[in-house]
Amino acid sequence: MDAALLPRDFFDGPVDEIAPALLGHVLRHRTPDGDVAVRLTEVEAYAGPLDPASHAYRGRTARNEVMFGPPGHAYVYFTYGMHFCMNLVCGPDGTSSAVLLRAGEIIEGEETARARRPRSTVRDLARGPARLCEALGIAREQNGLDICTPGGELTVHHGDPPDPGRVRRGPRTGVNAAKDVPWRFWIDADPYVSPYRAHVPRNRKPAASR
Repeated sequence: MDAALLPRDFFDGPVDEIAPALLGHVLRHRTPDGDVAVRLTEVEAYAGPLDPASHAYRGRTARNEVMFGPPGHAYVYFTYGMHFCMNLVCGPDGTSSAVLLRAGEIIEGEETARARRPRSTVRDLARGPARLCEALGIAREQNGLDICTPGGELTVHHGDPPDPGRVRRGPRTGVNAAKDVPWRFWIDADPYVSPYRAHVPRNRKPAASR
């Protein structure tokens, strides 16, 4: 039997407080292929129009529309032309804050997750935001789903939060704007946390001589 769902009011608060509070809780995706559940080990907070690294910093668009809605919904986006990543919308309706789910440990449905990522080790099935989505079968169709509906397709359940002394924080991974903001949170010494990578600017090709 599933543990109780996290209530909607869990997500209705400051995003930098909700993000670390998600560690240890369990995300479940129910699909025709089978259910997969992941214990969250690493997350990042993004504070909407107050945060230059947020997708919502420059305002509402067709892509980020879900972020401006009520808390407790999934915001799924496509990146680099090949990967999906998932956020959980936080804060009061209209604030557009969200928590990016960066990594976790598959605790149920490993066989299904391995079928989706056949070349992966068990440790790496969901160790990274794109891998997490692939292992759980998360794609564009899950964008906007209500994660607080009992029996819903995508839900977040009470898990086993780590001892507060094991929660670490540091700069977010791979962002250029506001890159020193320490809003990446993870469980210290957990093998299912992804490696930290600082943003590396892409080299532009020199202009051709005339």
